[in-house]
Amino acid sequence: MKEASLPYPYERRRSRPRPASLKWSNWYLSILKLAVGLLLVLLVTLLWLLHRNEIDEQRSTLIADVLWLEQSVRFHLDGNSEQLQQLALDLTRARNQGELFDLRARHILKNNPELRQLLWLDTAARTVHGMPTQTLPRPGHEAGGENPVSRSVELARLGKPVYSDAYRTAETAQFEVYVPIFDDGQYRGTLLGVYSLTGLLKHQVPWWFAEKYQVRIVDGNGSLLASKSKIDASATTLSYPVAFDPPGYGMVLQVTAYRGADNLAQTLIATLIIVLAGAVFWSLWAVRGLIQRRLSAEQALRSEYAFRKAMEDSLMVGMRARDLEGRVTYVNPAFLQMVGFSAEELIGRKPPMPYWAPEEMERTLLLHNKVLEGKAPHEGFEIRLMRKDGSRFDALIYEAPLIDADGRQTGWMGSIIDVTARKHAEELARQQQEKLQVTARLVTMGEMASTLAHELNQPLAAITSYNAGCLNKLESGNFSAVQLKEALGKLGVQAQRAGHIIRRVHDFVRKSEPKLAPCDLAEVIDDSIGFIEGAAKNRGVRIVREIQGMRPELLADAVMLEQVLLNLMRNGIEAMSEAPISQRRLTIKLGQVDNQMEIRVIDRGPGVPPELVEKLFTPLFSTKADGMGMGLNICRSIIEFHHGRLWVENNPEGGSIFVITLPIGRQ
Repeated sequence: MKEASLPYPYERRRSRPRPASLKWSNWYLSILKLAVGLLLVLLVTLLWLLHRNEIDEQRSTLIADVLWLEQSVRFHLDGNSEQLQQLALDLTRARNQGELFDLRARHILKNNPELRQLLWLDTAARTVHGMPTQTLPRPGHEAGGENPVSRSVELARLGKPVYSDAYRTAETAQFEVYVPIFDDGQYRGTLLGVYSLTGLLKHQVPWWFAEKYQVRIVDGNGSLLASKSKIDASATTLSYPVAFDPPGYGMVLQVTAYRGADNLAQTLIATLIIVLAGAVFWSLWAVRGLIQRRLSAEQALRSEYAFRKAMEDSLMVGMRARDLEGRVTYVNPAFLQMVGFSAEELIGRKPPMPYWAPEEMERTLLLHNKVLEGKAPHEGFEIRLMRKDGSRFDALIYEAPLIDADGRQTGWMGSIIDVTARKHAEELARQQQEKLQVTARLVTMGEMASTLAHELNQPLAAITSYNAGCLNKLESGNFSAVQLKEALGKLGVQAQRAGHIIRRVHDFVRKSEPKLAPCDLAEVIDDSIGFIEGAAKNRGVRIVREIQGMRPELLADAVMLEQVLLNLMRNGIEAMSEAPISQRRLTIKLGQVDNQMEIRVIDRGPGVPPELVEKLFTPLFSTKADGMGMGLNICRSIIEFHHGRLWVENNPEGGSIFVITLPIGRQ
């Protein structure tokens, strides 16, 4: 039934006219077939061209490698010939020629394995010495009756090294080199070296060369003398011969490539056809997968952008991006709120920026150029900026390179922090610290009031005495001008002494801004000792000064350093109140350690317990019953203001050592 019904539908299909779309599809498919056929023709042509190009390149590479190998072997033979010539020259000068020959021959044979034998022949071509044996390589005569060794020796007597022709032995094919020995122009013999052709190829053909080529040495008749080969290269026709000279005599160095180009071309054609057949289907599937992955990546990118945008909008730190020319490319809401401008007013703007303060314009432009040059400080920099309403604020800015996805720098990203409130708080803290320092100085003066009164009492009593003496002289009428002048001079000295004490107290207690000026630490120590020496005597404490001779000047505030030393010395004196009189010694040491000046205040008191060392400089902490706990804290603040350090150590002899270090070269 199926066979009877087949012709009818088939005939109906043949008689039915084809629709226009089907004709267009057939035409389109024909074009595609023609394109594919043309593509295959082009591929075959391309493969043929690649095949020819590969053969040409392989032949060029072969010729270059053969010439390199021939040159390398020639240089090696010439080098060995030069060593033999040098040995010939040394033999004419040496006293013990036999030992010299054995030593040098053993060295040459060890470093040149292709040399099988070295012989020293006399003028009659007889063996004098030999290594490893003294047997001539060819003791017999040739077919014509001529001795080949004697013939080569005669040629060498002309003055140059001579190579023999190649010949076979039971083990290998070899040739010889003859180097004449002359002494003051007189012929004294010949050095004979025997080369193995097999050994020469073995040691002079690199492994990588043997991996690519078969190397053969043939004589003038085409007979094989030696070869080095990994596989059989007889199936290939890519070969290149070059004359093997030296030694010559028709020998040829023949190099043949292993790999056949035909097999490679066939492999390439088959591989390309298979790849071409599967590439169409794979490419469609790959494109589909790429589109899906791209859509997923775009969705992830939108989510990531929304997340980062929300994060940047929530920051209190201003963010500002600039390109390599300084043009603003991005600002976040925190920065806009900080400066009061809108994004439209800043994006795309080049310097000068509207938020730059006019009075800071020059410094701001200088810092801007440093940032673009990549010289922005890593620790950031502070600058004064201006809001849109004209008010100023202090900003701390950190700049970092802006790197794109390809690793290239496209600009700079800056983080801006408004530090106006912080700086105001720091200024208040500085003022409070200054008030505490003045208060501490007043407290110190109050505690030393009795001592200062005693110091002032002495010059005032002397002034009264000298004044009474002068009045008595004037009333008696029995005086001379010299006597009055001497008394008045002493009175003036005592008045100056009292004035110096008052001025020193005034300078110490008056409130003033820190003034950094060059000062000598020895003078600071002497002035401090002058203040407290009376109190030390009242407590039976002896103050010892140990100050180095040569001292560099420091840039410091002398009054503030006096305050520190007075506090430390007073603490040391009070700490020794319970110590025996013989041990009450307060030592002040001044010396230089590397690039710092070091002051040590050493007492012989009970010392500081280890558990209190960390708390000693803490505010409001005191070891005294009536102490405020601010003295040592103020002292450390003063030393840190001078970029120095203050700490305490235990005295090995008992007591404490307060150490102060101050840098020398600070400007």
